[in-house]
Amino acid sequence: MKTRLTRLTAALAALCLLCPAAFAQQVADPDFKPSIARPAYKEGRGPLVLVDEAHNNFHTASGRYQPFAELLRRDGYRVEPNAAPFTRESLKKAGVLVISNAIGARNLNNWTLPTDPAFTDEEVAAVREWVRGGGSLLLIADHMPMGGAAEKLGAAFGVKWNNGFALVKDVQGPLVFRREDGSLKEHAVTRGGGAGERVESVATFTGSAFQVGAGAEPVLVFGKGVVSLMPQTAWQFTKETPEVSVEGWSQGAVLRFGKGRVALFGEAAMFTAQLAGPQRLRVGMNSPDAPHNAQLLLNVLHWLTGKLK
Repeated sequence: MKTRLTRLTAALAALCLLCPAAFAQQVADPDFKPSIARPAYKEGRGPLVLVDEAHNNFHTASGRYQPFAELLRRDGYRVEPNAAPFTRESLKKAGVLVISNAIGARNLNNWTLPTDPAFTDEEVAAVREWVRGGGSLLLIADHMPMGGAAEKLGAAFGVKWNNGFALVKDVQGPLVFRREDGSLKEHAVTRGGGAGERVESVATFTGSAFQVGAGAEPVLVFGKGVVSLMPQTAWQFTKETPEVSVEGWSQGAVLRFGKGRVALFGEAAMFTAQLAGPQRLRVGMNSPDAPHNAQLLLNVLHWLTGKLK
C-alpha cells in the first residue's frame, strides 16, 4: 500500500504541480499564441469579459491566466480584471464573468479542512440574479480546496461540487475526454460554429468532479475508474483517505438559467498555457495532449455570448 500511495502522489505532482509549495513554479507560457482563422468580433469590439481577482484567485488575467485573456482578446473580446465584491452594480457592465480558482481567505495558505466559501451569501445571490437577468458565468473550480470554496455558488445553479481530487489512481498524465468514447459530449460548445471549430478531444490536468441538476447539459463526463480522493490536507494521501467513484459525474457542463447562461468546469489548467516546474513542462492548452482545448475555450465563450445556440 505504501508503494502504491507513493506512486499516486508522484503521479499527481507530475500532472499539474498545483500544491502551494509549487505555486512559484507555474508561469504563463509567453509563446502560446494559437491562430484564430475567423475572430468572432473585430478587435476590441466584443462583449466585456470580467476576470475575477477579488477572491484570492490563483488565476488572474495578468498572471497565470494571461494566455486565457490574450486568446479571448485576439478573438475580439474585451478583457478586464474584477477587483470588487460581486454586487448588482459591479456586475452591471459585464457580458461574461469568469471566476477561476477562487478561495476563502483562511485557506489561502492553509489547504486543510474545513474549506471556507470563497464568496459571501450576498455575493452568491448577486451573481445568481445577474445571470437570471441575462448575464453569463464561466465558473472554474479545481481540486481541493477550490471545489469546496465554490460549493455554495455552484449550488445556486443546481450543481453539487465535490471537494476532492478527481483522477485515475496510479496513472500519470492528463485525463483525456474523447468524442469517440462518449466522454466528450455532443453540444454546441464541442461542435463549434463552422469549419475547424469541431472539438474531438479535451485534456484536463487533475481537478474536481461535480454533479449537475435537471436542465444542465454535461460536456465532459468521467468514465470508468475515475475516483475523487478527499484528503484532510491537500496532496497528503493515506490508505484512510476517503474516496468516491465519480463515474458518470461531470468535469464540464453548461446550463441556461433564466435569461442567462452558465458554463462550469472542474479544472483550471485546461484553459491556460503554463510552464511548470524546473523542467518547464507544458501544462494546459500548450500541452501536446491538448490540441483542441483552445478551441473549446473559444466555443464556450461563443456560446456564453450567444454566438452559438
